[in-house]
Amino acid sequence: MVENYFKLGQEQLKNLNGKKKLLLHSCCAPCSSHVISYLTSFFDITILYYNPNISPRSEYEKRKKEQIRLIKEIDKVNEINIIDCDYDNDLYEEKIKGYENEPERGSRCTICFNLRLEKTAKIASELKYDYFCSTLSVSPYKNSKLINEIGKKLENEYGITWLYSDFKKENGYKHSIELSKKYNLYRQDYCGCKYSVRNKVQD
Repeated sequence: MVENYFKLGQEQLKNLNGKKKLLLHSCCAPCSSHVISYLTSFFDITILYYNPNISPRSEYEKRKKEQIRLIKEIDKVNEINIIDCDYDNDLYEEKIKGYENEPERGSRCTICFNLRLEKTAKIASELKYDYFCSTLSVSPYKNSKLINEIGKKLENEYGITWLYSDFKKENGYKHSIELSKKYNLYRQDYCGCKYSVRNKVQD
């Protein structure tokens, strides 16, 4: 049986008892736009900007700047903050060594998801958030099943509740494009790492 991660997430939201704190890993401002809009009435949200895969450094800084601007400008119900992590591209390169020539959506991407989501789970656990999640599943190019399986595994390892998601559902990806236009957001034409430039897969 194929899990419907969107519906699982909806059930979690329906069963919330009062406003909770969510640590939300964000890959970029355009993807986060829909997710913030969808979740702002349920949580005080802190964006975790941890994307050591992004290359070059100038691209990383450009995307981060857009993320910070969006948080200030987007319509919101509850509080939104950001934790800005250090640029750690050397760690990413170390983790994916030997997988440089893997195709997009292959083993290199799995390692990358693990790296970013584990950082999110660790910080969420340390800072006593109620839930952790990622914007990654809003992209039609990302494997929602894999993302949710990693999230659930990390929930068990770090003792912090994973919010199930498939944010592309119910026109979520379309909405992210609409919001990107509304806030005039920079939309990159490759996922992030220098290897993905070969395929030009857009988030």
